[in-house]
Formats: sequence, structure tokens, C-alpha cells
Amino acid sequence: MRQYIIRRILISLIVLLGVSFMLYGLVRAMPADYVSLATSTSPKMTDEMRDHLREIYGLNKSLVGGYFDWLFSALKGDLGTSLMFARPVSEVIRQYAPVTFSVALIALVLQLLIAIPLGILAARKQYSKTDYIITVFVFIGISVPIFFLAALMKKAFGYYGLNILPISGMLDARKNYPAGFSFAKLGDYARHLIMPIACFVITGSGGMLRYTRTNMLEALSADYVRTARAKGVPEHKVVYSHAFRNTLIPIVTLLGSSLPGLFSGAAITEGLFALEGLGNIALRAANLADLPYLMGFNMFLAILTVLGYLISDILYAVVDPRVRLS
Repeated sequence: MRQYIIRRILISLIVLLGVSFMLYGLVRAMPADYVSLATSTSPKMTDEMRDHLREIYGLNKSLVGGYFDWLFSALKGDLGTSLMFARPVSEVIRQYAPVTFSVALIALVLQLLIAIPLGILAARKQYSKTDYIITVFVFIGISVPIFFLAALMKKAFGYYGLNILPISGMLDARKNYPAGFSFAKLGDYARHLIMPIACFVITGSGGMLRYTRTNMLEALSADYVRTARAKGVPEHKVVYSHAFRNTLIPIVTLLGSSLPGLFSGAAITEGLFALEGLGNIALRAANLADLPYLMGFNMFLAILTVLGYLISDILYAVVDPRVRLS
């Protein structure tokens, strides 16, 4: 098992190296750079001055040369300086990561708490009214785009509808909260995050619920489940101790990509609800071609993805004892 984990870590490092080069190439292939976009409204800016700024920002280097400069700096822990914020990229990520982490983690936990029990319930009551109602929820979660759902929720619960939830921002601008922690401030944060988290949960639960239901149906029709029932094993133990344990294997695989998916989807959702998180900042950075921040953010997502799948592979040993034997 130790050799397997070491081999997976080495493969992950090679994958990250290849991903970093592809990301750098895609970012450099943007039709305009930061200098062109930032100086587009300045009539006094000459081409010579723009070229001088590109030299200062390191945007005049070739693709390969610029990539290796970025790579050597990143290996030393320096992700560069954000052109948009004029601050180190690592500092910007540390500042805005807590919001995105909070939303993503709460959404992921709620997805698990909703999708897994409903998937088991739908499998146990196959072709019943309960199963059909849950299936409708699955199709809604899979089919409805998150930006469309966000617009509907803002219309229904925001200023144009029931007017019970704020539609943007993190705090009410009309209230002055004291510095530090307070329950009133925490409650205001919670009210502002209800709709963004709901969008993540509704659109993300459908796929996980479908996986749970499909694999539970397959497990419940297996020979070992029929044998357990014939021996008089209680139904609750048959479902959760026998069938659900085998259902966990594909769910663990799905979880490996769930958290990075939440972070990548944050670029749209945080922009729609004006949340000050990594996704919203990445959207603004893309509009301004902020190469250092885009590289830092995308590599952050790539590392999360690789770690997610690595943790999934390790969790196989917990879910399936046969992995430990191999």
C-alpha cells in the first residue's frame, strides 16, 4: 500500500507539471494582455511606453522562457505579483480563500446529507411515487444551469419577490458592525450565503443522488443481499451494512472531483452574488488578463483536483478491504 501511494504521488507531480505548462500556454494565448487592457482608455500612452510596461511585468518573454521563469519562482513558493492588486498572488489567495472555502465546504456537506439518504430511499422504493419525485429533483439538479437557477432565486426571494434574502454582497451595507466577532455579524453573513449555497447544493446534488440510487439498485439486487435477507438479517442492516458499503466505492470516486468542481463553479456563482471569494476575483482577473493570479488560481484548482483523486484512491482501502490485499 505504501508503494502504491508513493507511485500515485509521483504520477500526480508529473501531471501537475504538464497541467501547469498547458495553463500557462492558454493564459498567454489570450487575445490581449494586461498592459493593453489597463491602458486602453489612456490616449497619452504610446506603443513604446506599453512595451516598456510589458518588459517591467515580464510579459515580453517567449512562451517557454516565461513559463520556466514562473515555474522556478513557484517552486520557491513565489507565485508572482498580481497585476490587478499589485500584491503577491499568495497573499491575495490567503485573503479571499476563506469565503470560497466556507461556501464550498458547507455546500459539499449538505450535498452529501441530501443526496445519499435520498438516493438510498429512491432505490428502496423503486418505481414508487417517492422514487418519481426524487427522480424529478435529480433531473432538475442535472439540467438547470447554475446561473439560471441563481437568477430565479434572486427573483423569487430577493427584492423583486418575497424580499426575505439579500441578493448580493457579504454584509448589509446599511449596518455598521464592530470589529471582531459578533453573532449579529455572523447571522448577516449566513443570510447572504443562503442563496449561493442553495445554488451549489441543488445543482450538485442531482449527479450524486443519481450515482447513489443507481449503485444501490445494483447492490440490492446482488446475490449476497438476497442471501442475507433469506437468513433473516434485519432490513436496516442489509441496506446499510451490506449494500451501502459497496455503493460507497463509486461515491468516493465522485467525491474526489466534487470539491475542485465547487471551487471552479465559484467563478460564476460568486460573480452572480458579488461574493468576495477566489472565484469572483478570478473572473475579474480573466477580464484584465492578470496572468500571475490566473496561474496561481488555476494551479490551486489543479492541486485540489489531484489531491482529491489521491485521497479517493487511499479511501478505497477503507471502503474495500480487497484494495489493502493488493
